[in-house]
Amino acid sequence: MAVAETIAAPVAGMRSDLMRQRVRSAWIFLAPMLAVLALVAGWPLVRSIYFSFTDASLSNISAAQWIGFENYFSATTLKSGKVIYDGLLVDPIWWRAVWNTVKFTIVSVTLETIFGTIVALVLNAEFRGRGIVRAAILVPWAIPTVVSAKMWSWMLNDQFGIINDALMHLGIISSKIAWTANPDTAMFAVLLVDIWKTTPFMALLILAGLQMVPGDIYEAAKIDGVHPVKVFFKVTLPLIRPALMVAVIFRMLDALRIFDLIYVLTPNNSQTKTMSVYARENLFDFDKFAYGSAAATFLFLILAVITVVYIVVGRVNFDGGR
Repeated sequence: MAVAETIAAPVAGMRSDLMRQRVRSAWIFLAPMLAVLALVAGWPLVRSIYFSFTDASLSNISAAQWIGFENYFSATTLKSGKVIYDGLLVDPIWWRAVWNTVKFTIVSVTLETIFGTIVALVLNAEFRGRGIVRAAILVPWAIPTVVSAKMWSWMLNDQFGIINDALMHLGIISSKIAWTANPDTAMFAVLLVDIWKTTPFMALLILAGLQMVPGDIYEAAKIDGVHPVKVFFKVTLPLIRPALMVAVIFRMLDALRIFDLIYVLTPNNSQTKTMSVYARENLFDFDKFAYGSAAATFLFLILAVITVVYIVVGRVNFDGGR
């Protein structure tokens, strides 16, 4: 026993030293990336947060004065005794943008996860030409978002778009629809384009998780006569859960800050205006730089809170565990 303890102590010390060396080496390699990230992301973020507490505009950024939380919430008492509330937290247009963003995120991420899982299961199967299909399925995701939005805006055009023409020939609609201009269909059009474009991304991440599932499990289930649907819910889904959780959080963060697709496909449409579009309008179009910075800061806080809650509640372990 004493001999074993004598041998174990130096071994444990060597492992501890090796671990410290690995950690130190990791920080050395990460330092350049962290420095660049702090420069291109951290500093602009800090400046945006600072400007949200000032009266800055595009013409007086250098002379901006500190006004505290007035861009977020303020109360002014008139001579008549009436109190007027102002600021981002009581702005109905802002809360409409928040609702649009949340609705878009929930619907798009849910459908993209379902369709992405189906596509990943198909791509994971053995069939001739699988490599070509895997490459082809990524084409919508590889196309720049602005290009995709412009392409679909022509396809959804109410006068000469191919979507209206096809639906009328099939007898589904009786008259042409302005998909991106109609308040009732604008959000549907945006969701259609986003799901078409981003489902391959979800499929790619989920496929990576499927590739890690041992094939012996499926062979054993097949021998035991287990139904494929039951195998999916009892075996496949639990095993790919870490990859699925990571895919969902990545896509959720991307959807919550959606800008380019909305801005190109449905400009100046209150039914699809998101938090990012609202912030951009105030920053540059309305010359309310401080107010736009407050909106951008609030968007960042929402993203941060959702990420933390999602990781804690979902127990996401980015090393692959739970």
